[in-house]
Amino acid sequence: MRNAAREAALNIIFAKQFNSDCMDALKKKIYKQFALDNDDDLLFAADLVATVEEHYEELIKGIEDACHHYRADRINPTDKSILLIAMAEIRYFDDIPPVVSVSEAAGLAKKYSSETSADFVNGVLAGVINK
Repeated sequence: MRNAAREAALNIIFAKQFNSDCMDALKKKIYKQFALDNDDDLLFAADLVATVEEHYEELIKGIEDACHHYRADRINPTDKSILLIAMAEIRYFDDIPPVVSVSEAAGLAKKYSSETSADFVNGVLAGVINK
């Protein structure tokens, strides 16, 4: 279930915005919490997190450009985490169609963020894939 893997990655990326200490222990706990015992799901979640960490600055710049230079530090941390995951998928996961990444991101926003976040996330990512 890639949905659970995305949710686990979201929790890790969100937490890292506030505290980068003990990330290995936190990652293990979150993977267990989301029951990522299937090797494919665990690998997908770990790859998402690693890709966001490796390309963080580039992904943030892409988000800011898509938001018409609206600074990323002004974006709700949950929305920013969701956007980072979707941007990583769009740019670095060729096996995932961009429309799927956008749809999954909007679903995460509906579940984890504010009432208007799904529209915001969808709009930002539509600007990225239509560019």
